[in-house]
Amino acid sequence: MSQSPISSNVDAPLPSLEALPHDSPDSSQAQQTAQGAGSGSRPGSGRRAALSPSRAKDFMQCPLMFRLRTVDRLPEPGSLATHKGTVVHSVLERLYDLPAPERTQDAALGLLPGQWQAHREKNPGVMELFEAPEQVETWLGEARALIGSYFALENPERLEPAERELFVQTETADGLLLRGFVDRLDIAPNGAMRVVDYKTGRSPHPRYMQDALFQMRFYGLVLWRLRGRPPARLQLLYLKDGRTLTHDPHTLELESVETKVSRIWDEVEDCARYGDFRPQRSRLCDWCAFQAQCPLFGGDTPPPPEDGLAQLLTARRPAG
Repeated sequence: MSQSPISSNVDAPLPSLEALPHDSPDSSQAQQTAQGAGSGSRPGSGRRAALSPSRAKDFMQCPLMFRLRTVDRLPEPGSLATHKGTVVHSVLERLYDLPAPERTQDAALGLLPGQWQAHREKNPGVMELFEAPEQVETWLGEARALIGSYFALENPERLEPAERELFVQTETADGLLLRGFVDRLDIAPNGAMRVVDYKTGRSPHPRYMQDALFQMRFYGLVLWRLRGRPPARLQLLYLKDGRTLTHDPHTLELESVETKVSRIWDEVEDCARYGDFRPQRSRLCDWCAFQAQCPLFGGDTPPPPEDGLAQLLTARRPAG
């Protein structure tokens, strides 16, 4: 495997990935293509279960959390950190609506009030997470710092993304539906693809680097199956500490990811068959929103909804 260490202040372009042509397909076109190439329904249409990298990570972390989030669909309050990440992502997405010479840091910061307003209107409960009115300005200052950090990692005036917030889905060889959203896809004139994901947290300790790369390899697998060639580069931009994690995948490791997600779903089906999604204690339990439903914290776990379990058991499309 070809994997570079996490580096600071690095814009690690592939050859010919900067100064891309301006006639790339737009995002709406790409989303229609992705939906047509895969099978099943769009998230939220509620007919066929699918596996995303986030849900796969949930199951590996704690099967009960996966069940409560995915099958029971219990509401979660969210956190100021997750809301901040959503707003910063929306600013970076909208930044590329501007002509290249106008994609400055000042322009990006100028987008923040409007995106924050739109987010607040869509998620009015976010205001209840602030303990005092003055905390809002501190929170917005943290968002500004993350946006400023982005400009130390990349020069958006030199980039012309092919896709932003790209919905992708496809099936594995054994009929499991995979889906998700890619923050940004860059395509060079020679067709080389770079998958870019923005992270508003800190870069991981080296011992957790493989966990960080799982999501990107997952998207690499989906794009390979959709477009017939694997991405040449997977790139994570950590805005909290201004570091970049870059990885150039090979088809053998993407095949290994396909095997891994199929095995994860085997375990999901076993849990669904017996209605037994057991909790798994970890240091992340302290931040879990489902402690009231978790026996490890003295909570009462509700019985699983039968229709949700049945959906998991019929997720794979029969062979042939």
